[in-house]
Amino acid sequence: MKFLHTSDWHIGKTLKGRNRLEEQAGVLREITRIALDNDVDAVLIAGDVYENPAPTPEAQKLVVRTLLRLAEQHIEVVLIAGNHDNGATFEAYKPLTDVAGIHIYGHARPAANGGVHRFRAKSSDEYVNVAVLPFLSQRYAVRAAEIIANTPSQNIGAYDQLVRDVLDNLTKPFTPDAVNIVMAHLTCTGGVFGGGERAAQSIMEYHVPAAVFPVEAHYVALGHLHRRQHIPAACPVHYSGSPYAVDFGEQNNTHVVCLVQASPGTPAKITDIPITSGRRLRTVEGTVAQLIAGRVDYGEDYLRLVVTQPAYAGIRDDLLEPLPNTLEIRIHPDHAGTGSTAGIAVDRPARTPAQLFSDYCHSIGVCDDRVLALFDQLHDDLTRSIARP
Repeated sequence: MKFLHTSDWHIGKTLKGRNRLEEQAGVLREITRIALDNDVDAVLIAGDVYENPAPTPEAQKLVVRTLLRLAEQHIEVVLIAGNHDNGATFEAYKPLTDVAGIHIYGHARPAANGGVHRFRAKSSDEYVNVAVLPFLSQRYAVRAAEIIANTPSQNIGAYDQLVRDVLDNLTKPFTPDAVNIVMAHLTCTGGVFGGGERAAQSIMEYHVPAAVFPVEAHYVALGHLHRRQHIPAACPVHYSGSPYAVDFGEQNNTHVVCLVQASPGTPAKITDIPITSGRRLRTVEGTVAQLIAGRVDYGEDYLRLVVTQPAYAGIRDDLLEPLPNTLEIRIHPDHAGTGSTAGIAVDRPARTPAQLFSDYCHSIGVCDDRVLALFDQLHDDLTRSIARP
């Protein structure tokens, strides 16, 4: 049987105020065309379908129409919630989407209660088991382990052990006469960040080793890290990555969907199919004159300009008029202390909220790991989008 693995669409994502919905529509049309051209049995979407837990009606319309078009071609559509999605909303619409042939999972559940999606491939009549694991925040990993794996509260340990306990339950129904797949939205140890992930839900406390995935799995379809990559493990573990550059940190990534062919007794064969519809993001460095002189090379790329000269009044207008696709202007650190930088960012490395809070605590003489842990918990509660089960 054949299926597509994709993830991290982030539909509704804007960049520096620029609406990208038309661009995102082109990406989804290309993914749909690839699915149809390759006559796949299924499309697996491993989370972060939307950029926000409350997507706009336009973003929802685009996603729904894409999923319906796939389902209308008798393609099995299986989708899980990521940390940017609203799992509770996914669950609310599940009875309706199931009727349409679109199978969405907002919360983790036991294998015996829908935690494994089963179907027969239309092309080969092979049985397929897909163990589905939507994103788990640290707090709700505890709840999931208690409910799904019957892990006693007093035995609850690190996040990776909780995920292992849940996966042990979800993969028990795997059988040798079926194609067995795990689909999850998480950070795998050794994975390389793509550049646009939410830092608070990608830190070491959220890492799980690839050893949590069973050797019986023909393929592990992961979402969350935006870079296309293979994680060494006893079974094939792959991130498809985002199909377009979500942020400037991803400007050098390769954007693909993974076409996977698998049979019960045969190792999975993975083919990367490039996605070309998304607009390129590009960081360009130089003086104002050099940046303007290079405009013939930029095409329709979205630009982040790093200016290597002192800022002056009117510098934004001088750059934006000839370079209308500029989304951000930064002053190189060597020139940050000279001239006026009003309204222009200084090109300094980004710092996470946890790092900024730690620096603040240090500046006022507070050195207590419990305070930092409470901040991490509060930030996790505020940024997570999986509602309470």
